[in-house]
Amino acid sequence: MGNQTRYATSSPRVSGGTPRAMLAGMSTGARRTATLEEFLALNRDEHPVEFFDGEIVERAAPSPAHGLTHSKAAELLGPFNRRAGGPRGPGGWWIMLEVDVIYPRRNDVFRHDLVGFRRDLHPERPAGTPVTTRPDWACEIISPSTRRADQVRKLRCLHQHEVPFYWLLDPEEETLLVYRHSAEGYVNVLAATAEDVMELPPFLGVEVAVAALFGRDD
Repeated sequence: MGNQTRYATSSPRVSGGTPRAMLAGMSTGARRTATLEEFLALNRDEHPVEFFDGEIVERAAPSPAHGLTHSKAAELLGPFNRRAGGPRGPGGWWIMLEVDVIYPRRNDVFRHDLVGFRRDLHPERPAGTPVTTRPDWACEIISPSTRRADQVRKLRCLHQHEVPFYWLLDPEEETLLVYRHSAEGYVNVLAATAEDVMELPPFLGVEVAVAALFGRDD
């Protein structure tokens, strides 16, 4: 699969029930069987949901620790979220928060906490809802209700779609795991704790205090 892969999706068609009725009564973490077309027809601005293996899965409300790590990660990666070159940082990436990305080999749709696309491969900002361009980096912030999905199910799907880098941030343990794609499976190329200050692949050229990702930067 080439680095600039884009995926085609079908037009939304609801085969049974209304989108509002499909989500009625769903609790946090609840699942409901659906088709991809039914999922794509939902108002996902009102309902934070993902699509796993033919099921709509409602995302848990973020904890304060999750929310802080989310905002801090976006802030610390800011120097990369611009055109390459210039005095404000290395640049070279489009970095986005909580956009839907479709992975068509499994018909999964994930709303990653953060996701990035290299600008040398994608001069124009990826667009669409869901985004159909394969990311070059994805990041999930682990919570108790998402740990299994983030560490196993999403990792498998991203490996199948050859996403080059996958991060797992754990705000409770204050750790960062960085995985790099290989043909045999993801390789854990970095395991960092709050005591570490280092470059964080694939974002090279700037050392980051890992503690700052968890709000411990004063």
